[in-house]
Amino acid sequence: MPNSSLFRLNLRSLFNFKDLLFMFVKRDIITIYKQTILGPLWILIQPIFTTFTYVFIFGNIAGLTTEGVPKVLFYLSGIILWGYFSESFNKTCNTFSQNANIFGKVYFPREILPISKIISAFIKFAIQFVLFLFFYIYYLIFEPQNIHPNGLIFLFPFLLIIMAFFGLGFGLIFSSLTTKYKDLTFLIQFGIQLLMFATPIIYPISIVSKGTFTRLLLEINPISYVIETFKYSFIGNGTFSSLGLTYSFISSCLILFIGLIIFNKTEKTFMDTV
Repeated sequence: MPNSSLFRLNLRSLFNFKDLLFMFVKRDIITIYKQTILGPLWILIQPIFTTFTYVFIFGNIAGLTTEGVPKVLFYLSGIILWGYFSESFNKTCNTFSQNANIFGKVYFPREILPISKIISAFIKFAIQFVLFLFFYIYYLIFEPQNIHPNGLIFLFPFLLIIMAFFGLGFGLIFSSLTTKYKDLTFLIQFGIQLLMFATPIIYPISIVSKGTFTRLLLEINPISYVIETFKYSFIGNGTFSSLGLTYSFISSCLILFIGLIIFNKTEKTFMDTV
């Protein structure tokens, strides 16, 4: 029977159902590309197309500066990290609505499904990160004067943890809310797009004047510090703030905490509303 605790993440129980977890991860990866011609190659094609679209629209037509950093590398670095968050969030927020038939038939730790989405999103990110490293090494060899990596690269795993916490936490919250408020499903994609433009992905945060309302929005957005730290550590572009990164980590933990509470509360009654 489900545990009655609202804040629950039973790691031992998750370990006991690890085979089921791996099965869900495998299902997520295979079913998406099963009936496509190019299959898993879309994992690489999507960020490549998006990057060159950004280069053409924002870099060439709009003329947004990348502060000397090669445009491809600048946009790709933001796209893949943001993609990890958005993929985690989008997949997790459908946990209840897409798996009501499974939940209604057999008991297993419900957290397995959203966690499987985070893992499958990470696998996709890992493949795209290899693509990023390909371009990164190329520019390190042929245009080293424009790239300045530093010791903060060791923070990379920490940045991924923060993004995973945000994706899982927000996903759990919205997955729970959409069981009762169906209209939210129409707002999620729109909201993600707005949040992306409020995050320094297609532009460096340094071009936004301090003290302005726009700069305030960027500084309030905790994901901004993760993106900026990633760019700063790998390519030397961006702004690193230890205080800002601490704020991001605390925010991600808080969102995850709230998400678990709402998820575990909704789990008890969602079959009556889905």
